[in-house]
Amino acid sequence: MSSYVIGLTGGIASGKSALGRQFEALGVTVVDADVVARDVVAPGPVLSRIAERFGRQVLQADGTLDRRALRELVFADEELRMALEAITHPAIRERLHAQCVAAPGPYAIAAIPLLTEAGGRQVYPWLDRILLVDAPVDLQRARLMQRDGIDAALANRMIAAQASRAQRLAIADDVVVNDGDPAHLEARAQQLAEQYRALSRRA
Repeated sequence: MSSYVIGLTGGIASGKSALGRQFEALGVTVVDADVVARDVVAPGPVLSRIAERFGRQVLQADGTLDRRALRELVFADEELRMALEAITHPAIRERLHAQCVAAPGPYAIAAIPLLTEAGGRQVYPWLDRILLVDAPVDLQRARLMQRDGIDAALANRMIAAQASRAQRLAIADDVVVNDGDPAHLEARAQQLAEQYRALSRRA
């Protein structure tokens, strides 16, 4: 049981996954909000509510979610997007918290990419600390262009669509600067792992 939970966040292409893997290598459970979000819309009560609200056209023939159809609906209409979030987000947060608490070890990490955009601690009051992976914008842009095969203009738009670095830094308790040095990332993960273990014992 892990009663102490760290929220891991960062901008697009900042290195959240890389840092998460470092913690996993040290035996720490990392629960990914994106994975939980996919699980939540598997056939069950949440998917039933989505079908009630958006119609059967968002379901495939086998009864599973037609992600593309739903995406086309909600991205064309802000009101529909908010309606979808009202159905899915509470369920995602609840399952994320439950998986963190059930994890073995003194603490767990909840990887939440859009933590700042979602409202930070106001929406996730059960987070004991927030760990931010921060990367220079030039490096984010270069990584995005390489990873997704896109041009600089699109990469800039994707970065601009998220919270700013200043907004993310404002909610962070701990910051890891990921400038592309794997040894630095590994050393910081080990350092923070010890710090969080000590903090969890005092909690």
